[in-house]
Amino acid sequence: QVKLVESGGGLVQAGGSLRLSCAASGRSLSMYLMRWFRQAPGKERDFVAVITWSRNYTNYADSVKGRFTISKDNAENTVYLQMNSLKSEDTAVYYCNANAGGANYWGQGTQVTVSS
Repeated sequence: QVKLVESGGGLVQAGGSLRLSCAASGRSLSMYLMRWFRQAPGKERDFVAVITWSRNYTNYADSVKGRFTISKDNAENTVYLQMNSLKSEDTAVYYCNANAGGANYWGQGTQVTVSS
């Protein structure tokens, strides 16, 4: 079992920055993909970014490339999403996800609202 707790969301003006955190606890995460997704009102949950726990491989959705950075702190078992140059279209609930084969865990989400 893996527990994920997101934090760091809030209200920010367009062009501003936020850093989201995802604190993970439970079983070893060495085999997991750690991902951020987001869901805007009335829309599907979309992939944002991924990092592999063991090798630091990263990848991003085209819509956030060059603006968002995913990283992790192994000692703190925490994954971060640094979001810069925020746009109104980045407004959504952001979810942390841990995935390893058939095991898939979600956090409760944190709201990010970007005002234009």
